[in-house]
Amino acid sequence: MNQHSDPDSQPPVTGYACIQQYLKTLDSSPGVYRMLDGESRVLYVGKARNLRARVSNYARPGHSGRIERMIAATASMMFLTTRTETEALLLEQNLIKQLKPKYNVLLRDDKSFPNILVAKDHAFPQIKKHRGAKKEKGTYFGPFASAGAVNRTLNQLQKAFLLRNCSDSMFDSRTRPCLLYQIKRCSGPCVGLISEAGYAESVKDAERFLSGRSTKVQEELAEQMMTASAAMEFERAAGLRDRIRALTQVQSSQGINPRGVTEADVVALHMESGQACVQVFFIRANQNWGNRDFYPRVGPDVSAAEAMEAFLGQFYDNKEPPRQLILSDAIENADLMGEALSEKAGRKVELLVPQRGEKAELVSGALRNARESLARRMSESATQAKLLRGVAEAFDLDGPPNRIEVYDNSHIQGTNAVGGMIVAGPEGWIKNAYRKFNIRGDDLTPGDDFGMMKEVLTRRFTRLLKEDPDRDKGLWPDLLLIDGGAGQVSAVHEIMVTHGVEDIPMVGVAKGIDRDHGKEEFHRIGQRPFALRRNDPVLYFIQRLRDEAHRFAIGTHRAKRAKAVGATPLDEIPGVGATRKRALLAHFGSAKAVSRANLADLKAVDGISEGLAQKVYDFFHEKG
Repeated sequence: MNQHSDPDSQPPVTGYACIQQYLKTLDSSPGVYRMLDGESRVLYVGKARNLRARVSNYARPGHSGRIERMIAATASMMFLTTRTETEALLLEQNLIKQLKPKYNVLLRDDKSFPNILVAKDHAFPQIKKHRGAKKEKGTYFGPFASAGAVNRTLNQLQKAFLLRNCSDSMFDSRTRPCLLYQIKRCSGPCVGLISEAGYAESVKDAERFLSGRSTKVQEELAEQMMTASAAMEFERAAGLRDRIRALTQVQSSQGINPRGVTEADVVALHMESGQACVQVFFIRANQNWGNRDFYPRVGPDVSAAEAMEAFLGQFYDNKEPPRQLILSDAIENADLMGEALSEKAGRKVELLVPQRGEKAELVSGALRNARESLARRMSESATQAKLLRGVAEAFDLDGPPNRIEVYDNSHIQGTNAVGGMIVAGPEGWIKNAYRKFNIRGDDLTPGDDFGMMKEVLTRRFTRLLKEDPDRDKGLWPDLLLIDGGAGQVSAVHEIMVTHGVEDIPMVGVAKGIDRDHGKEEFHRIGQRPFALRRNDPVLYFIQRLRDEAHRFAIGTHRAKRAKAVGATPLDEIPGVGATRKRALLAHFGSAKAVSRANLADLKAVDGISEGLAQKVYDFFHEKG
């Protein structure tokens, strides 16, 4: 792969003339091109089978409005040649995701999807939800569309196959069966209530079910139930009946379970008024494992074929594609996309646009979902836009804010103090932008809310100035909302002046008389406090923003407190992992007793070597 650009200095011209100057340096190689504006910001990333032919197309008029605007803004170009067009396609989608160019169709919400993992690193395998890289030893089933879809399936699988979901450390420490055994969700392998061979058979049945061979599993369970009933083992028969019922419930909760589609993603696109929704249904093992909607950034002159191709390229950039992609709209480079995805998966990936039959019905159902989801989103966006205009009017802003940041702190008498920041914009909550701040200030008085807020904002602005000094990446807020009155506003303003960012509008939201919801007062620097009418929709909107910040801060604080409650000084000793920590606590009864133990007693603990006993002894006695 070679990279080259114009050997001359950047052309002073823009638009068609600028693009024409590059033609003399290009050959017919496949590759990827980037169009940049006068400040070297990437406007567009594209791929080409023949770079010279593709760029010469831009050097002539006759394009859509969007492309004309892009060409007019182009001040320079960059090129990467590749060995094949397939390589160019993969590189193009990778660069689009990294650079987020203004004029490309862009997939904005691209989270990983959860799987079910049957872990195989233990004699009695654990069944659990897994997200992220598949590094653990075991069998993975997925993807599922959401954590909720996984949890529902896991819940029913526990009833049907009685597999454990506890961690290995909890399994090893049990001396009697837990509540899950009592409510018939586990077979109690931790205390020997099922043999290793019997448990392995249940694991095998669960894997067969998740692989789509559910009918066979249910038939075998039905035979066992009849045998138990004939032998008058009514309790065992009732247990088997419950397991069959649980399997039936999994299938009914999945809705559509296509017979003729074993492994596919159904991808349906609906476009309206310059906006788009893509619905993806995950079909694995002839079962529907949920669906998810996406809203790629498109423009009014983007075709369905272009939007679908961009979505597929970016969506499967970091995911393994299934054997079939069943699409609502054909794409221009279907052969190329199929080749690229097959290369990525290491097996054939087929792209289909069905016209009739079961596959067409699946697309029709996904399309209906896409259409309804986009209608809801457009309605919500219109309401949100109206509210943001109201916020701009209420606080004398230059225009509706695109990014509102709301801050809150949470602590109990100064302990486990955290700050929370939530973000909202034209499309609602921007949850991937939420941030938590563990309050570090050793010099803070416990419960010093002013000091905590100053620390949070200092860290926030320091990071912003480092990450986006030119304020052109969309990371800077258009409005700050602070939980508090005049004192908080004054403290935050001080920080803003110190960092040279006092031009950002900032409002303190204080509870009014009797701390009553609806009597909030708004404080701005150098201005008198004011209130909004009790029934003003903007007031309700501000309350929702503040409540969300409060919820997020409290949740973060609780998680920190729970972690602190379960912590012991043993966690800080190098070489003392969960097993040795458990051995020490079991032997001595508490961390305090461990800290008082002499060296000989520490050496007497099972699993604690002489070297580790010395480490534990030194840790407590050097500290003391």
